[in-house]
Amino acid sequence: MASFCPKCGSALPANEQFCKSCGSAAATPAAAPVKSGSSAVKIILIIVAVIVVLFMLVVGVIGYGIWRVSRNIHVNGADGQMTLQTPEGKVNLNSSETFTAAELGTDPYPGAQSTRGGMKMDMPDGTMVTGVYLTSDSKQQVIDFYKAKFGSGAMVMESSDGAVVSYNKDQKEAVVVTITANSSRDSGKTRVTITHTKNTKTP
Repeated sequence: MASFCPKCGSALPANEQFCKSCGSAAATPAAAPVKSGSSAVKIILIIVAVIVVLFMLVVGVIGYGIWRVSRNIHVNGADGQMTLQTPEGKVNLNSSETFTAAELGTDPYPGAQSTRGGMKMDMPDGTMVTGVYLTSDSKQQVIDFYKAKFGSGAMVMESSDGAVVSYNKDQKEAVVVTITANSSRDSGKTRVTITHTKNTKTP
């Protein structure tokens, strides 16, 4: 294909960089158009590959975490007791374990039957024990019992179907008794949940 000098118009031989008539530089041939379609496909493929790798990493991390937790859970006995061992301590869950008055920080309500929901946590900084009981006595009878038990240090908050009686033995130990009376639950019995927390960390 013939080309011409951009300054004087003289014909230029192929691949000639300067015009022999006027000495001007020959015009630079237009660059070949870039095929944008193939570049876009490559970019999309790279992005997809990165997303897939990230997804696999996330799945791997989650799977490893589940595996670590599953190794720390041990189910023992026919009573459904479950022990969760963690680096920070041990949690014992038992459907109907009966705790002592010392563990609960107070006496269980007289005549109440232990039921599902008991729990004991042993942590580096302290312990928490929860016992759950059912009684045929009324909500008010249970409130009066624990008010008398805790004396002037008792704090009571009541609602129409429940109450909370709390008592701080000192700055490191507290007992909270939650009383729930729900006629449609527990066959009309009153549920008594005692939670005892104790901080053993030295200042």
